[in-house]
Amino acid sequence: MMDAGTDLVPHWRSGARWAGGAERTGDVHDPATGQIARQVAFASGADVDAVVADAVLAGRAWAEQSLSRRTAVLFAFREALSRRRHDVAAAITAEHGKVLDDALGEVQRGLEVVEFACGAPHLLKGGYSEGVSTGVDVYSIRQALGVVAVIAPFNFPAMVPLWFAPVAIACGNAVVLKPSEKDPSASMLLAELWAEAGLPAGVFSVVHGDKVAVDALLTHGDVAAVSFVGSTPIARYVYETGTAHGKRVQALGGAKNHMVVLPDADLEAAADAAVSAGFGSAGERCMAVSALVCVDPVADELVPLIASRVARLRTGDGRRGADMGPLVTGAHRDKVASYVDAGVSAGAALVIDGRDVAPDADGAGFWLGPTLFDRVRPGMSIYDDEIFGPVLSVLRVPSYDAALALVNANRYGNGTAIFTADGGAARRFQHEVQVGMIGVNVPIPVPMAYYSFGGWKASLFGDTHAHGVEGVHFYTRGKVVTSRWPHPATRTGVDLGFPTHD
Repeated sequence: MMDAGTDLVPHWRSGARWAGGAERTGDVHDPATGQIARQVAFASGADVDAVVADAVLAGRAWAEQSLSRRTAVLFAFREALSRRRHDVAAAITAEHGKVLDDALGEVQRGLEVVEFACGAPHLLKGGYSEGVSTGVDVYSIRQALGVVAVIAPFNFPAMVPLWFAPVAIACGNAVVLKPSEKDPSASMLLAELWAEAGLPAGVFSVVHGDKVAVDALLTHGDVAAVSFVGSTPIARYVYETGTAHGKRVQALGGAKNHMVVLPDADLEAAADAAVSAGFGSAGERCMAVSALVCVDPVADELVPLIASRVARLRTGDGRRGADMGPLVTGAHRDKVASYVDAGVSAGAALVIDGRDVAPDADGAGFWLGPTLFDRVRPGMSIYDDEIFGPVLSVLRVPSYDAALALVNANRYGNGTAIFTADGGAARRFQHEVQVGMIGVNVPIPVPMAYYSFGGWKASLFGDTHAHGVEGVHFYTRGKVVTSRWPHPATRTGVDLGFPTHD
């Protein structure tokens, strides 16, 4: 049970902490101990209305600010976030469970998007064509949408908001963030840092909660666009509900990321990569490698190499220097463990069983150690479903063509990788594979901030990816202006014909 003095994580409205109606709250756990650490306020529909109303007014004024003023705030936010990155990382570890080094890496990748957004004056430049017709010029401009909502997942409580909010704000929008109720404190630190950077009150807001808050944002008449990251069923729901209410939506869904290893690959490097990409952040990454596709006879040598590395991993409290932390909640740990049970029942070879791990931690946290299966096949739930936990499945195939067919047949298309020493095979793979993000001898191909992040197939709903140039376009609308200034030499008189550029 929670102590009477346990903190309440409030919302952030108009530049300050705000309790809202506070009729409902949720528990926030320390995953390493299993204890309730604090509670978080759950927003009602009225709470969301109040926050959005403030954001509408603040956003209008912010959009009228000069690009120089907006950019100055972005630079100041970048400095504030860099200075307090350890505080943000500590909040992530305390509520999500990932180890501190991993949390710091998350903050760093978010910082890269902030730095990209600092280039807003260049990113928002339009085009200009003089004299397209006699005395007529044409130019293009991009303008802010207004209020945009960001609905973020539990696995990256800082990085995902930082994928979206800096770009949206740089473009002149107001942002309402709905973080995961499982780990809400990092979002409050980000709000404080925006205020410290001089962002006007109301331009960045935070509302906590569950489906009530999500639905209120998806259906609100003053919310122009929604950015979402989460599981595929919820991404589909967000996309369909938001677009039905006239909003732009980019909804990034789930994944089943394959790493293909060809016989000519450096197997020591492939083993390192498979362990790092499969068990980092306890597998709670949309870009985690969960399916290792070994072209015969690779698996005979590679599986023992992976097993030897997994045996040396230390699972424990992320604040103690462990290699891998707990899962985010007890319910999620139990769900992942049930997939391990199902894999055994389906006949997969359980090489390493993480269900009985002995963690370096105090209390009964949400523990499941690294788990390795061999001889997994399509049709087994451990392959077909996105497990979102530290479970790595090895599939054996006879050829490159069989590996490619396996990847392309999967309903997800988020990320994939190929390990090979053959440049021709790598080039063929990147051309033929039906996946949005591809790594060549790189297991987690998350692009840099100046490229855009997003997958294909059931991994993305909407046609615009996150950050990069696509992010700028998502958060702005284009206008094209055709102008002629009166001058006797350009007067044409009445002409009922269709205008042409002669």
